[in-house]
Amino acid sequence: MKILIVEDDHALNHGIALSFHGEDILQAFDIAQARSLFEESIDIIILDMNLPDGSGLDYCKEIRKKSEVAIIFLTANDMEVDIVTGLETGADDYITKPFSLMVLRARVNAILRRKSGQGGDKNRGRKELFEQNGFSFDFGEMVFLADGNPVELSKTEQRLLKLLVTHKGNTLSREMLIDRIWTDGAEFVEENALSVAVNRLRSKLPGVPIKTVYGIGYLWENGRN
Repeated sequence: MKILIVEDDHALNHGIALSFHGEDILQAFDIAQARSLFEESIDIIILDMNLPDGSGLDYCKEIRKKSEVAIIFLTANDMEVDIVTGLETGADDYITKPFSLMVLRARVNAILRRKSGQGGDKNRGRKELFEQNGFSFDFGEMVFLADGNPVELSKTEQRLLKLLVTHKGNTLSREMLIDRIWTDGAEFVEENALSVAVNRLRSKLPGVPIKTVYGIGYLWENGRN
């Protein structure tokens, strides 16, 4: 496993590196160093949100334009809006400081297991097409159309959408969705993040047949294909 650690606190950076003893570790202490060390073979980036030469949020957006590498934010910002912003920017997970290195390892392993289960890059380009009522979602090519018009979705929105359409006609609980989209059962995630993701899908895909099943979760309704 190759890990890029981007953290300006030298003691914490080295502590994280030691906790992953035996793995291939790259250490950066600012965004400039991270850019110089980045390579496609990296499995996961552990990224501080506040860095000396810029915002981890901006660097995450930059990475997402060229790579689907797993990203975990580390930050002292523990407000709900900060967590939601981090996840919607494209991060796979979000850990607030202070934190346990054991928990960090568990979160890293959970994310990599989930990505491995999804097939990772090996399945990219495979035909995974869903069509219904003017919507066309190709999850293999990551092309999403509404009445023929392309729609840009975040990774969180893509995961949520895929879960809903592949379980079309079945109600999915909030707990199941949160577990599958973000934490894989590793730790609690604020449930409001799911509501935000659903509302963003409804905004980007007008008329999308996502039904709220109050007290339970969400349902992609069957319709004319």
